[in-house]
Amino acid sequence: ETLMVAYSFAPVFAPQVAALTKRQTVRADRKRHARPGEHVQLYAGMRTIYCRKLVPIDPTCSLVTPIVIETSATADEIVQRIEVSGIPLYGGEIEMFARNDGFAVEHFGDDRFPHTGRRATARWNMGRFWEKTHGLGLFAGVLIMWEPVA
Repeated sequence: ETLMVAYSFAPVFAPQVAALTKRQTVRADRKRHARPGEHVQLYAGMRTIYCRKLVPIDPTCSLVTPIVIETSATADEIVQRIEVSGIPLYGGEIEMFARNDGFAVEHFGDDRFPHTGRRATARWNMGRFWEKTHGLGLFAGVLIMWEPVA
């Protein structure tokens, strides 16, 4: 059976997905996610009249693994903890994860941290986005990664 699993992305991520610089997504659990080896269809604006496919040749899913993201308004960075496959990420690893997930300053702007005047980071951008879209607290879902078809 050839089942196509489709994922839709917010407009801010669409150019990165289309350029294949963003090759991962974090999603809540659902009935059926892509499985390694299957193709994924990547869209912007799914279920709207603006729906468009972002990558003409469907990439291949390379990894689906559990992820836990913990956020808190008390933390300067908002994103307090990320665990991928049960393995915690630290400092620079969290920043790199946030960059890989599309939150780099060059894509999100460099708003200042509140009260400190320090420049934003990918981790900070991810935290702000996460708070708006998922709320604060504990999120458990899956990390899905893909590779372009050679």
